[in-house]
Amino acid sequence: MDQESLKKYRPYPQVQLKDRTWPDKVVSKAPTWCSVDLRDGNQALIQPMNLEEKLEMFQLLVEIGFKEIEVGFPSASQIEYDFLRLLIDGGHIPQGVVPQVLTQAREGLIRKTYTALSGSPEGVVHMYNSTSTLQREVVFKKGRKEIIDLGVAGAKLVHALAKDVDTKIRYEYSPESFTGTELDFALEICEAVMDVFEPTPENPVILNLPATVEMSTPNIYADQIEWFCRNLKNRDCAIISVHTHNDRGAAVAASELALMAGADRVEGTLFGNGERTGNVDLLTLALNMFSQGIDPELDFSSINRVVNVYERCTKLKVPPRHPYAGELVYTAFSGSHQDAINKGMTALDLTQSSLWEVPYLPIDPQDLGRTYESIIRINSQSGKGGVAYIMDHEFGYKLPKAMHPGFGRVIQEVSDAIGDELSPDMILHTFEKEYLFNANGYALKSFNVIKRHIEEEEEKSVAEIEAVVAVHGEDKTLHAVGNGPLDAFCEALRSGLGMQFVLHSYHEHALTQGSSSRAVSYIEVLDADKESWWGAGIDTDIIVASIKSLLSALNRSSAKKKE
Repeated sequence: MDQESLKKYRPYPQVQLKDRTWPDKVVSKAPTWCSVDLRDGNQALIQPMNLEEKLEMFQLLVEIGFKEIEVGFPSASQIEYDFLRLLIDGGHIPQGVVPQVLTQAREGLIRKTYTALSGSPEGVVHMYNSTSTLQREVVFKKGRKEIIDLGVAGAKLVHALAKDVDTKIRYEYSPESFTGTELDFALEICEAVMDVFEPTPENPVILNLPATVEMSTPNIYADQIEWFCRNLKNRDCAIISVHTHNDRGAAVAASELALMAGADRVEGTLFGNGERTGNVDLLTLALNMFSQGIDPELDFSSINRVVNVYERCTKLKVPPRHPYAGELVYTAFSGSHQDAINKGMTALDLTQSSLWEVPYLPIDPQDLGRTYESIIRINSQSGKGGVAYIMDHEFGYKLPKAMHPGFGRVIQEVSDAIGDELSPDMILHTFEKEYLFNANGYALKSFNVIKRHIEEEEEKSVAEIEAVVAVHGEDKTLHAVGNGPLDAFCEALRSGLGMQFVLHSYHEHALTQGSSSRAVSYIEVLDADKESWWGAGIDTDIIVASIKSLLSALNRSSAKKKE
């Protein structure tokens, strides 16, 4: 960065709080949540929501479990006034859900706010005025006393009008740009407003301390919150609320540390939608708690629905790597990650543990309505473990471990060739083409066990077989005797066709269940050069499946030798 440019900036001042206690605190319960998606979030949209979209978003927020929802700034916008009336007159506000409305500390706006709120059983009137040093000096050109007088006058009107309506009014006050305000002044104006509202422990006022602009590291914001909580008179008569923005990219951390420092309530939006770089993301904050075994008291068990409604109403896209909700957050392309996830899932199945412990996955995707099918996805960076996971969890093929590297190389070649991610169906198609339907050299036309018996004196099985094998398009009839059908067929290939190979490994398992179930066989052979080749075969008869698997391995060996 240019050195001259650096001279324009200075460090944010530290809070003199030598005996801070918040670093030793642990968040053990959910705060009171307040969604501001319909106000802060909506005002940040290129195309603000219409009434239908606002209603759908409101209903989603209720479904998730928000009990306090800031529905708009009804005195400043006709559509926000109309929306509040739609909620009230249409009976869309469930019992226990409280609408919150924002207003500046100005008489005309406050009066219109009460008109808009008429008929609602409850409501939070959220009044604010800017208190920051910079805005006092540059925007308003007013001193501290004048700013306090403005806030107190607004509070007096809000309090007086509350006595004349049939709505149960709760009060909220925000010293806007709290993080740009001297702490002693923020405390002074909040206490002056509290004196007007006359809160009690049974009917507390909400004091919202917003990081309207995120100006410091999260620990300093936590210091500010602890200092404020310590020095506020009648602390038991106030709910301390935080409203963090994300200018430095640390809104979630700032809110978490603020809760440790004594905050009781958090305002924010889904996916952090808000002015500039956004508000704190309530979904991330809540699921961070969930991942620690704390009930967030918000329901994100159908996270895909939340994403769909949000994207439809806001016209914004949730980034694919967005925490918890992004399309790719439960997806691994890296080979080492895929292998670790595969082993972790297998271990979890074996142990039946009640604890979720899977490498690279801090939360079980199923808890959010996601499925395991999307955890591992394949591209040119993927490894053998991920490919094996897809084959097993998507299609039921439990490839032997020694087979993983070879098939992984096959898939990587295909991915490199197309330059894109491979879908599970493409992986299956590649497997079938490479192993199951590879009959370029040798193809089984018929196979019969002519005679099979046990030689009791030598305690061994003897089988005589007859098979017809197409060899490069020409049918050859083969006879042989061996210890069993597969051994006899190997002998038939060696004696009848002069082939040189050693049967090295054999695996099998059922692919489907029921009377017509199919079996899959995997066979490894070593060719004349001791090079390993795997093949696979499927049939309702396990013996035939093993014969097909052997020919598959030999065909792969033959094809590579020709290349």
